[in-house]
Amino acid sequence: MASAALGAQVAAAALAPVGSDGFRKGSSLKGNGSLNFRRKPWVGKSLAWEKTQHSRHLNKVFCMSVQQASKSKVAVKPVELENAKEPPLNLYKPKEPYTATIVSVERLVGPKAPGETCHIVIDHGGNVPYWEGQSYGVIPPGENPKKPGSPNTVRLYSIASTRYGDSFDGKTASLCVRRAVYYDPETGKEDPSKKGICSNFLCDSKPGDKVQITGPSGKIMLLPEDDPNATHIMIATGTGVAPYRGYLRRMFMEDVPTFKFGGLAWLFLGVANSDSLLYDEEFTNYLQQYPDNFRYDKALSREQKNKNGGKMYVQDKIEEYSDEIFKLLDGGAHIYFCGLKGMMPGIQDTLKRVAEQRGESWDQKLSQLKKNKQWHVEVY
Repeated sequence: MASAALGAQVAAAALAPVGSDGFRKGSSLKGNGSLNFRRKPWVGKSLAWEKTQHSRHLNKVFCMSVQQASKSKVAVKPVELENAKEPPLNLYKPKEPYTATIVSVERLVGPKAPGETCHIVIDHGGNVPYWEGQSYGVIPPGENPKKPGSPNTVRLYSIASTRYGDSFDGKTASLCVRRAVYYDPETGKEDPSKKGICSNFLCDSKPGDKVQITGPSGKIMLLPEDDPNATHIMIATGTGVAPYRGYLRRMFMEDVPTFKFGGLAWLFLGVANSDSLLYDEEFTNYLQQYPDNFRYDKALSREQKNKNGGKMYVQDKIEEYSDEIFKLLDGGAHIYFCGLKGMMPGIQDTLKRVAEQRGESWDQKLSQLKKNKQWHVEVY
């Protein structure tokens, strides 16, 4: 489950992603107070801000943005969202989804990124609360092609905002969605008939459009807050960065009365190239403002080389810092993995090799990490 559709296994599993090693980019603030992740002309008309009755709401929604990461922390409301002892689960189910409204759709990546990834803000009116690390289900309009007469199946997306949303008022949720397209391996041409139904619906949405959502769901990626000084090692490929954006905004951007983070958050992000980076400006701001509490390492597979001269993948970055990572894990650090399921074998192989070099059994270590609830995996 992650902002790239988990449920898009229907779409993505059958589809070849637009670049087998590719993934997503960045963010900043427009002069009018709305989020503009790159300030570039390649944002198409379909994603342009519509100057309609939504403009006043958009300005409200985005008057606080990535620039807040370099200022004092932002007040959030309603603080009653902190009162629940257990995370909300499955408030809305596929047979009775909640009808929410699209607030905005913004392209995240630059022109040299393989494929398109969008930041989508959804207004749920405070009726579908969630915690950081949870997912929403989205039911795209239309019939299920495999079951004529039935609605489309639910696709799961990790939520890319805190429980307060990008507007800090508890009424919105954000998704980070990569448009799933399919290229015929023989002709090299795109086949629209095999495109991802839900990701294309979301990326093509306009402000004011209705969207049916379910959930929230998921507990494995919830941010443990019992120790505000804990270490959190976050590993993502592409849109798998979604839940970590929520964590980091809660840690470094929002003034949460009940959670004052004083530990270490360490993000490893694997993408294809610089134009594919997601929320990069937000993360860079945290790095500047909280150098003792945040670390940020990027693996750019098409721009960097690993120690053997091959492409730099996220597992290569992990190996680079393996001694430090293992020491942090021994000290109780939490480690999270989110992104394409194809990332895990390479990462597991790397961790196993490093463990053996240290004279440890990786199988035993992994078992202990799981037992201690330090190991969190959500891949799709």
